[in-house]
Amino acid sequence: MKKVIITGSTGMVGKGVLYECLEHPEIEKILVVNRSTVGIQHPKLEELLLKDFTQFSKVSEELKGYDACFHCMGVSAVGMDEVTYSKLTFDITKSLADTLFEINPNMTFNYVSGAGTDSSEKGRVMWARIKGKTENYLLNKGFKHVYMFRPGFIVPEKGIKSRTGWLNTLYTILKPFHSLIKKSKNVTTTTNIGLAMINTLLNNYNEDYLSNVDINSLA
Repeated sequence: MKKVIITGSTGMVGKGVLYECLEHPEIEKILVVNRSTVGIQHPKLEELLLKDFTQFSKVSEELKGYDACFHCMGVSAVGMDEVTYSKLTFDITKSLADTLFEINPNMTFNYVSGAGTDSSEKGRVMWARIKGKTENYLLNKGFKHVYMFRPGFIVPEKGIKSRTGWLNTLYTILKPFHSLIKKSKNVTTTTNIGLAMINTLLNNYNEDYLSNVDINSLA
């Protein structure tokens, strides 16, 4: 029986991960860390509200005793300058990873990055460089297991919606074709991401980077 921390559970991917953890028999306790409440009541679920996500060290006591962190929190880079995006992506993830590593270096840390992330940190695409920097920091931190989830197109399931307006419009347009779209090995679902996250904790996996194909296989 495992205990997990989930960030970003008010978003599309994080909520999908949360739903699968709530239903999975091997997950006995879930701590969600959010700025606003996820609005779900469940015997397995505890919630920690944190206003400043660069200050995880201040709540380190509440983060002790967990086997994994599923870090699903993220923001769109559209219309955002590099300094701001870096603070909301790299700085927050660093704060979380530093705090968790200090109290439990043997945990599994999963990070939702994205297809096209730039591991060299030198490319022209701003968000890809910063995501790459974030991935590299996590991979070199020293956790027992670290997995970089790099999903491409994701189909939301179980009533989950994106918090991004244009994505919701796209999903609505494509809804009649979801069953067909999901047959593609290059497309994944919120359900499969959640199951794959859980399975990285229950079974060793020999890849650091998980594309949609890997996520579906692991799920």
